Amino acid sequence: QVQLVESGVLLVQPWGSLRLSCAASGSIFSSNTMAWYRQAPGKQRDMVATITTSGSTSYANSVKVRFTISIDNSKNTVYLQMNSLKPEDTAVYYCNARVTWFPWGQGTQVTVSS
Repeated sequence: QVQLVESGVLLVQPWGSLRLSCAASGSIFSSNTMAWYRQAPGKQRDMVATITTSGSTSYANSVKVRFTISIDNSKNTVYLQMNSLKPEDTAVYYCNARVTWFPWGQGTQVTVSS
């Protein structure tokens, strides 16, 4: 069974940057469009970025230009580079496939606050 492991708990000031990582236990990126999702307190989980098997990316309007999704197939890891962070980016961030979900990892708590 595939496991997705996101990186810890992160705190950053507004306008700061973070890079999230998500390691998969198997080689799933060659056959799945991957995505980063986030869930803020009291809100539904929303998709913020996707990357296809050919490397094409797409972003939610709220993060476009500021976030960049990428994959390192040699490490079975997907990344989310987040720049110019805002308090409204505070959420738990998860990675998973775009369509057919694997079991969800524990997520990364990102808090943007001064």
